[in-house]
Amino acid sequence: MKLEELLHIPVFNGTQIVAGSAGLEREVLTVNMMDAPDIITFLKPNELLITTAFHFKDDLPSLLLLIEEMGRQNCSGLGIKTKRFLGTLPSVLIERANELAVPLLELPVEPSLGDIVNKSLSHILDVRTHELHNAMQAHRQFTHDIMKGEGMVKVLVDLSNLLKTPVLLLDPHLRLLAGKPQRQTLTAELDQLMSERCVVLSPPSTFSSFSFLKEERSVLTLFPVYTYQQLHYLGVEAELSPKDRSTILTIEQAANVIAFDLMKEQALNQNRRRIQNEFFGKFINGSFSSADEIISRARELGLPESQRYICAVGQLDGGDKSLSFMQYKSDQDRIADHIVSELRSFPQTIRLFLLDKQYVLLMLLTDEWREVETSFLQGLSRLQDRLQTHNEASLSFGVSSYAQQLIHIPVSYKEASEALYFGGMAGRCRFVELYQPKEVPEILRLIPYAHLKKFYLETFQAFIDETIKDHRLLLQTLSVYLETHCQLAETAKRLYIHRNTVIYRLEKCEELLGRSLKDPEETLRLRLAFRIKALLPEHELRE
Repeated sequence: MKLEELLHIPVFNGTQIVAGSAGLEREVLTVNMMDAPDIITFLKPNELLITTAFHFKDDLPSLLLLIEEMGRQNCSGLGIKTKRFLGTLPSVLIERANELAVPLLELPVEPSLGDIVNKSLSHILDVRTHELHNAMQAHRQFTHDIMKGEGMVKVLVDLSNLLKTPVLLLDPHLRLLAGKPQRQTLTAELDQLMSERCVVLSPPSTFSSFSFLKEERSVLTLFPVYTYQQLHYLGVEAELSPKDRSTILTIEQAANVIAFDLMKEQALNQNRRRIQNEFFGKFINGSFSSADEIISRARELGLPESQRYICAVGQLDGGDKSLSFMQYKSDQDRIADHIVSELRSFPQTIRLFLLDKQYVLLMLLTDEWREVETSFLQGLSRLQDRLQTHNEASLSFGVSSYAQQLIHIPVSYKEASEALYFGGMAGRCRFVELYQPKEVPEILRLIPYAHLKKFYLETFQAFIDETIKDHRLLLQTLSVYLETHCQLAETAKRLYIHRNTVIYRLEKCEELLGRSLKDPEETLRLRLAFRIKALLPEHELRE
């Protein structure tokens, strides 16, 4: 309790505040009576020392030294029975006490020092007992809320009513989990602080306060809520003093009760995440026996059948291969929890799945992709920045084209994985790569060069012989014919020849190939061969 409050009890009647009135706000934890010459050795912080000053009556320098040491030790104050031995307090002592803001009290002759100590300690103990009683009452109420199944929201409401100010539950990244802030801009300001790394999220020993200076002054006091995995926070929209022990004890009781409820939720979330990840892994790998089973299981996880989806696959760039399995899983869960926290700020509904070393985001697409593409990609970029800032994790994403229905998700997953792979092959980090459908030449370049050459030579073997008359014209006619989707009139128009000439040349081509140009398989083979021809150097077109 404060020294100013302690001085109001009857045992201090007649006490005069001679100096150091600026320090009356000092906390008093104990009261001690000392008349030994080595008093300085036994000083303690937040201690009110009372004495007759017998050993200082002829030693003013030692008394000054005592006041200075009490200032350094943050003692509560010094009470002296001046009428016993000193008579009056020296002016130099009063001046020094004022400078150090150490309260200097002139105690009356009666009561005795022993009575002052006993009754002061008894009063402090009564106050502490009352504080503990109130804390226990609050703890019972908060526990009752949880046991009745009303959850942590009811605890926050009860605590807000006790404190007469809003109380919020914040996740490890200062995102609002429960509670209603007094200022609607508070969540946006916290988000901005986290973006700029203005808040150091180290566990405070008791609590910490900081303010936002906007149109009005607003103070948020954070209390740690410890769980075995993460640190959450209780945010009280008021400035609290460490001396307000009753209020702090009440908040700490609420924090303890909420911590246990959070640990229960974390255990449930872990089990839920494991079930989701197992489903998604089997879905992608085609392990389900029927589409009906997929649809039924997905519906339980909130994934409708007739819904379009966008898939984004993320993976850490590089990575420390020396990590143990347990350390790797711990880091993966920590990053996954951070991703879930960040996904709350996305305007779209997004599910997170863990598949091996990948973080798979599945967005339910309710609007046209072109309408949400920009905001979604900006959200991924913001997520990357947050992970880098607060977890030192560099994460890259590949993004698929959209799946028309639930059963098409495996295809979208493969597209996103392919985009992620090619982005990584380019040597980039912390990128977001969109899937691009491959053109025929790009696909052909993925085939070994020797196989391409072999396919071309086998297809046009009959045309390679230079002794064949007009073999180049035949190939040109055949190429234009295939490009015009086998339209004779259009082929003749492009080559500036008669339609019958086109027919004659095509019949000659069929004779050399030994196959009909009306066969779809044959025309597909010829089209691919012409595409390969564009990729091969001229000198490679002959054996």
